Amino acid sequence: MTERLRKLVRDIPDFPSPGILFRDVTPLLRDPEALRESIRLMADGVSAFRPDVVLGIESRGFLFGVPVADRLGVGFVPARKPGKLPWRVHQQAYGLEYGADILELHVDAVGPGDRVVIVDDVLATGGTARAACSLVEMSGATVAGVVVLVELVGLEGRSTIRADVVSVLTY
Repeated sequence: MTERLRKLVRDIPDFPSPGILFRDVTPLLRDPEALRESIRLMADGVSAFRPDVVLGIESRGFLFGVPVADRLGVGFVPARKPGKLPWRVHQQAYGLEYGADILELHVDAVGPGDRVVIVDDVLATGGTARAACSLVEMSGATVAGVVVLVELVGLEGRSTIRADVVSVLTY
């Protein structure tokens, strides 16, 4: 089944900037069986981490994070770009392969004693996942693990994250 999922991830050269090969999961999202299987594999991959909550990273992390949380029987919290959350936030800047950005998390989204699984679509250099981990730690919670649909192993993002990482597909 993972080979079928792999075939549904489209390569987009030079997006969002020259030299970047973007892995587009949109065709996979369109296929109900592939979407269901992706969510199952992601949830099964982190169930042993015994999370209390799933944190989804804006924006494609939301698409996978909510159904993963539902499948695990836990709640969901969003990490968003600046200015999108209406309450007091923790904020973390981070670097990307092609620039920089900031993530925010409500100060009361997670707290001491919470075990948090972070969900995103792609792990590349690890900057976004590291920022999400930092937000969880700022809140006093524990990063139980990180799960992604696609990992770009050549960019070595996994090695920069101080938590277990589960990926469904590797390129």
